[in-house]
Amino acid sequence: MAPDQQRGGATRRRGAALEDAILRAAAEELRTAGYASMTMDRVARRAGTNKNAIYRRWPARAALGVAAYCHLADAELRVPDTGTLRGDALALLRAANATWSSPQGAVLRDLLAAAADDPGLLTLLREQAGGSGTDAAWLTLIERAVARGEAAAGAVHPRVASVPMTLLRGEYALRGLPEVPDEVLTEIVDEVFLPLVRGRAIDI
Repeated sequence: MAPDQQRGGATRRRGAALEDAILRAAAEELRTAGYASMTMDRVARRAGTNKNAIYRRWPARAALGVAAYCHLADAELRVPDTGTLRGDALALLRAANATWSSPQGAVLRDLLAAAADDPGLLTLLREQAGGSGTDAAWLTLIERAVARGEAAAGAVHPRVASVPMTLLRGEYALRGLPEVPDEVLTEIVDEVFLPLVRGRAIDI
């Protein structure tokens, strides 16, 4: 098969279209077979391309696995707009909590388990799957709160935005369960996140 050519046809996919097809194929492999069984050959067959097209973009299986998870997570991320910072924060944290026990969450747990024996995978997970899309969603919530007069501009800070998800991941680690009680989510928002946001009167 010619590079970047679709199976069963002469149409060539390039650039973003090909990358999207590869990432979707890799995400499906992660969902159905798990990271341990995901290979470049299997992803190439599912995507209707060849391994060279994959290796040019992701030189290692770990890089592709993390990129596929991030693609999956970003595709399913929805930023709530309830009209209040508290409502938005609770909705987003609840969605993240539900995701952890979903097929997407199972993919992340599988990657984390594999990372125990693969330092390179763990580094990629920390750097890329730590939540660039998720952090952006939390920044959006804070920016909306500033626009509504609920918070000062100094609250729009990446560290502030990262706090709810950091605390939620800590709960997963402590409890060893795929879902955190709703009262804990409410405490994270009411006792930590909102006071932090409202206390940021100036930039640091």
